[in-house]
Amino acid sequence: MGEELGFWSSRGRLGLGFFLWWFCLLFLSFSIVIVPSNASIHEYRSETFSPQSNAFFFHGGSEGLYASKVHDSANGVSADKTLKGKSFIRFESVTFVRTQESASKQHEMQQNTGLVEAIIVEVKDRERIGGLFLKSDMICCTPELASSSSCKLGEVIIHKNEENPEWPMRIKTFFEGKSVEKTMSPKTVEINSTGMYYLYFMFCDPTLKGTLIKGRTVWRNPGGYLPGKMAPLMTFYGFMSLAYLVLGLIWFLRFVLFWKDIIQLHYHITAVISLGMCEMAVWYFEYANFNSTGARPMGITLWSVTFSSVKKTLSRLLLLVVSMGFGVVKPTLGAITSKVLLLGVIYFVASEALELVEHLGNINDFSGKTKLFLVLPVAFLDSWFILWIFSSLSKTLEKLQMRRNMVKLELYRKFTNSLAVSVLLSIAWIGFELYFNATNPLNELWQIAWIIPAFWSVLAYALLAVICLLWAPSHNPTRYAYSEETGDEFDEEGISLTSSAVNASDDMVAKREFQIGPGEVLEEDKRE
Repeated sequence: MGEELGFWSSRGRLGLGFFLWWFCLLFLSFSIVIVPSNASIHEYRSETFSPQSNAFFFHGGSEGLYASKVHDSANGVSADKTLKGKSFIRFESVTFVRTQESASKQHEMQQNTGLVEAIIVEVKDRERIGGLFLKSDMICCTPELASSSSCKLGEVIIHKNEENPEWPMRIKTFFEGKSVEKTMSPKTVEINSTGMYYLYFMFCDPTLKGTLIKGRTVWRNPGGYLPGKMAPLMTFYGFMSLAYLVLGLIWFLRFVLFWKDIIQLHYHITAVISLGMCEMAVWYFEYANFNSTGARPMGITLWSVTFSSVKKTLSRLLLLVVSMGFGVVKPTLGAITSKVLLLGVIYFVASEALELVEHLGNINDFSGKTKLFLVLPVAFLDSWFILWIFSSLSKTLEKLQMRRNMVKLELYRKFTNSLAVSVLLSIAWIGFELYFNATNPLNELWQIAWIIPAFWSVLAYALLAVICLLWAPSHNPTRYAYSEETGDEFDEEGISLTSSAVNASDDMVAKREFQIGPGEVLEEDKRE
């Protein structure tokens, strides 16, 4: 009866971990109704224009867009049913508001009293905007350039692409009379060439200084509203969800088969696997919803970010406690537990802040200074984790070597080698990421940018799989379970034996290891 209760107790604790997975899926249906944050829909909330050379401009957005798979003979998209296979940028209620002072200087009967231009340019054609082709650093046409028929006075200089005369595309909007506001005519620009596209709003008239812009633009790819650099991640998260599910099922089967030999560390591993499944599933559904609606419900995004931060934190804590020998060399962490938990809490807060700023808001509104401010604490804490992990591993290996416990020593050597390989890969990938960002300031390589975050997810999964392999439940728990081999466990950290460790040592009395040091003999030899 006692064994049956022990089995159901173990299964119940494992079930709590797998319950998280189904809870995540259930919660998604409720999160969708929460107020969304804008993403592929770029909103402008009374933004100001910035001076640049002899022009004033506002960056309206930038995204990687694939070419339309279906083309219309007419310009624009008339109904939602025609969106499938389309790639476009749509202007919705974009309104320009000039100052009252600027409007009062105009004549009431004058038709065009101020020009604002919307310019869409592919990144490879960026040099066609301004006077670079005319050997001038001006953006707006000057009287000298206009006299040579190179451009039209008062407009932005655009050198058209001979292969595609319509690009870069210019859309003009004129203020009328003394009106303060002017709304752009609704327009949908179809994208027929794959590339990274930038949208700028510009004006050359200095009397329009102080003009504001409000409204929004909608950007869409043929497969949905996901930006081009994010689209492959939806498929990736789907595969990773399946990978975690397979790992979880294998771990669950081992757990049930050897439930009598379960140690406390196995429950920690179960929690990390469950959180990994939740994280990947929530990210997949978040991206799928974003792709179909063009907006990111804040509820789903917030939960995705939180699951990601919790999983990252617990994964690092799992590596740390395993390196300290928890459950193998020592039954508890003792007085150092508070320091481990404090580091985990600080890392969670720093990681959560970084993830929130990265994933909430517009796709391209994450400034470099803000990112640097939030990335540095996370990078510092990651470095601290690595130093503490390898320092603890060194002490654990030394302790096992002194005890001549070759089975556990070999286990930890394999773990150390795996961890060292992962650190080397991380350093190499960080170098590649720095090089990638330095040589790609305008996101020209947006089609492969998804591999940057994907690598870290794969590496975390690989490390977790290694831990599951090395510490898998088995019929021979003595190869990694803690046993009171010597009196060294009662050290300065104030370690106390737990009931689970006492039970484990009682089960292994028959298999106790005898160590013979210099000058020592067994009791049987003394009697002889």
